[in-house]
Amino acid sequence: MSLTAPVIEWAGLTPVLIILLAGVIGVLVEAFVPRAARPVVQAMLSLLAVLGAGVALAGRWSIVSPGIGRQLATGIAEDPFGVAAQGIVLVIGLLAILVMADRTTADDGAFAAQAADRPGSAEEAESLHARWVSTEMFPLTLFSLGGMMLFPLADDMITLLVTLELVSLPLYIMAAMARHRRLLSQEAALKYFVLGVFASAFLLMGAAFLYGVSDSLSYRAIAYAIAGGGALGMDWLALAGVVLVTIGLLFKTAAAPFHAWSPDVYQGAPTPVTGFMAAGVKATAFLALVRFYYVVGGVLGWDLAPFLWAVAILTMAVGTVVGVVQTDVKRMLAYSAIAHAGYMLIGIIAWNSIGVSALMLYALTYGIATVGAFGVVTLVRESHDGAPGAEATDLKAFAGLGRRSPWLAGAMTVFLLSFAGIPLTAGFVAKFEVFIAGVVGGATWLVVAAVISSVATAFFYMRLIVLMFFREPEGERVAVVDSMGPTALAIGLAAVGTVLIGVLPQAVAGALANAAMLLP
Repeated sequence: MSLTAPVIEWAGLTPVLIILLAGVIGVLVEAFVPRAARPVVQAMLSLLAVLGAGVALAGRWSIVSPGIGRQLATGIAEDPFGVAAQGIVLVIGLLAILVMADRTTADDGAFAAQAADRPGSAEEAESLHARWVSTEMFPLTLFSLGGMMLFPLADDMITLLVTLELVSLPLYIMAAMARHRRLLSQEAALKYFVLGVFASAFLLMGAAFLYGVSDSLSYRAIAYAIAGGGALGMDWLALAGVVLVTIGLLFKTAAAPFHAWSPDVYQGAPTPVTGFMAAGVKATAFLALVRFYYVVGGVLGWDLAPFLWAVAILTMAVGTVVGVVQTDVKRMLAYSAIAHAGYMLIGIIAWNSIGVSALMLYALTYGIATVGAFGVVTLVRESHDGAPGAEATDLKAFAGLGRRSPWLAGAMTVFLLSFAGIPLTAGFVAKFEVFIAGVVGGATWLVVAAVISSVATAFFYMRLIVLMFFREPEGERVAVVDSMGPTALAIGLAAVGTVLIGVLPQAVAGALANAAMLLP
């Protein structure tokens, strides 16, 4: 019996391998580097890994940009869309790592001194007194980031499931590592884990159905079978399989009615992790859904349309209506993310090349603004006898922020205006592109619903802007801490990127349009 060695294009996998190798080195750093040196070493290692992966990815773009696609390994495809998707994820990862690495003038961080300490225990008090800082989140972030880079490249069901778990498993741990409100953080992690497993079960069952239809796990083979090359009389099984896989991915995008985990997890997780989840997981899940739907699901055409239309409308309604009544800024941003998932679904339903490029642009612009917004949240703190404590996430805590810290309030205003889709911001360009794709794809009434939802969501963005600039600060119960570098850099880069893409969208939109070569 002879075994055939797998054919692997290592050069195409170089960007991902750099990230994953850095994650492995990060684990060794945890074991062998003295505790006092770990924060700086881990942060520098993570940032260098992301920058190195970006350089390697730029080289891959020059190879695939003419439209050349190839199979890097079984279940992993490289094409212009995949390379562009990896670039989007790396930008989000870079900003998120900067926020995680910050040590503010309050001389603390967002993460527990030791994640294994029981909340409220003597061990936790000793760890805090010793000024210990958890650094395990850096290798965990790199492992999750590596999964996010592979997720949009997956073109068979096994790879899709494995990369989904690679994205999710580190985040289940990171969600429980908050320095303050530890029990709430651990509750959030448990909810995320349980519902994450539930999502994986949907995806696995759908993959089993599609294998029964096509006798293959490859996207292309499944699409051929559904189109009539081998699934005669099994249309119902194919439809059920596609719906179940789509539901598994929609859990990760926080689309309704699969959104129940996101407000609690966003609120309870450490705020830098919340930003990474809200931006990175949503972006990579939608990009993975693009490949699956445009290659496999779209073959079913109108059979799948009622399901997707219903999910999109419900998602926009839930995000808009429930978001209006929120009084916690992290929960408000969570419901904002749900509403944006509804808008992004229009790009899926459109099933045209405009929709692909529009979704990539939306993932990039929304991701940048989201990491920046949660970076601002990390610097607005509760005040205890003049000493900064946990993040002050109540909306009232942002009253008068424009006077306390004009640059923070200004950056937050840029992000909120982008979320609202105000002209001359990146969010406006992304929404406009998605809506154009929807009209071209025959989803005009869905675009009308999205426009109405966008107008309504603008209310709770403007409410926060009014609080920051036109309300007096509420006494001394809120403190604004100054960043000592990384978070300020991340917020600044995010704000500048949001404005530049809004004012000069042609360069980014044109490059992403060239990457939208995905339709079978």
